[in-house]
Amino acid sequence: MRMNGKLQAAALSEVAHLKVHGRTTGSVAPLTLFWTGSALEFNIRGSELWIEAEADYDTYEPWISIVINGVPVSRQMVTAGRHWICVFRGMNEQAVKNVKIVKELQAMSDDPGCLLQIHAVRCDGEFLPVADKPLKLEFIGDSITSGEGVVGAQAEEDWIPMWFSATGNYTAMTAGALDADYRVISQSGWGVLTSWDNNPGRNIPMYYSQVCGLLGGQRNEALGALEANDFAAWQPDAVVINLGTNDGGAFYSPDWKDPVSGKIYKQRLNEDGSFNECDLEAFEQAAEDFLVKLRHHNPQAHLVWAYGMLGVPMMPAIRRAVDSYVSKSEDKRVSVCELPNMTPESAGARSHPGISAHEQAAGTLSSYLKELLQTRVIN
Repeated sequence: MRMNGKLQAAALSEVAHLKVHGRTTGSVAPLTLFWTGSALEFNIRGSELWIEAEADYDTYEPWISIVINGVPVSRQMVTAGRHWICVFRGMNEQAVKNVKIVKELQAMSDDPGCLLQIHAVRCDGEFLPVADKPLKLEFIGDSITSGEGVVGAQAEEDWIPMWFSATGNYTAMTAGALDADYRVISQSGWGVLTSWDNNPGRNIPMYYSQVCGLLGGQRNEALGALEANDFAAWQPDAVVINLGTNDGGAFYSPDWKDPVSGKIYKQRLNEDGSFNECDLEAFEQAAEDFLVKLRHHNPQAHLVWAYGMLGVPMMPAIRRAVDSYVSKSEDKRVSVCELPNMTPESAGARSHPGISAHEQAAGTLSSYLKELLQTRVIN
């Protein structure tokens, strides 16, 4: 598609060369970005580029970052409505720019009104093919993987979209270090068995097989969020699971009562303050079952349980779950990587890891993955 030096608009479906990152239904009329780190990527020769975006929300507004030639240059809230956003202007019209429009905010399970779509582009140049990276990585996690607290001062405590960042966390850093395309499946407060507040309905494995099944509301259903994900269309070389932090926190949180059944759920502590053995076993079984599901959908991938950054109280249970799975399945492509803990100096907003903590984690994880994937990594 060539614009012949004049600003012209075109629906996204009319652009021959574009690359979509993140789980979607495959539709670009318009393109709905569900998960954090989901993105639209172009290679473009021209001096000016705009995108037509549409946002909506009841509580939590979406945010985006604009990344040009691998460097974030702009970060902004996308207010409700449908409007044009300038990506760049006045650049060298002959130089080819790599551009990514990245969703900074996670899928918001508590706000079915939250929406981010891209309808069209407007530019004065030519779109060129975007090559695939030599590796594909999938990251699964909670608030850490959603980049909660990466942006903002340590004193910030408001739970708002402004403090989330997909581009400033360990997922993007690790993918960058390995020259990999990547996807993220994450939700703040959720776990393997239960959420931080003992809600058993808030666990990632329950929704992993869907495009973005943890989203509610008729509009998300109509957009295809609840559809089965097409795993065959995108197979990762490694799946990184950073879950367990909230499962551990549930032991210290009040019980949760199901408003429908009235049933009480609680991860319990023993009198000496240790984790209840039966509840630990339930977590281990949930972790092992998730590994079975991950292997079913990702038959060739290395499965790496990468845990840490906010302490490692669940590490013994995670190792037992991994060992049990490996023993029963004889699957040798499953392992554990301990991530460096956040320090007072590396903390970010909301008592979560800041950007330096994510840099340290990415350094550890990328080195670990490079060893696993050394036959596929291009140095």
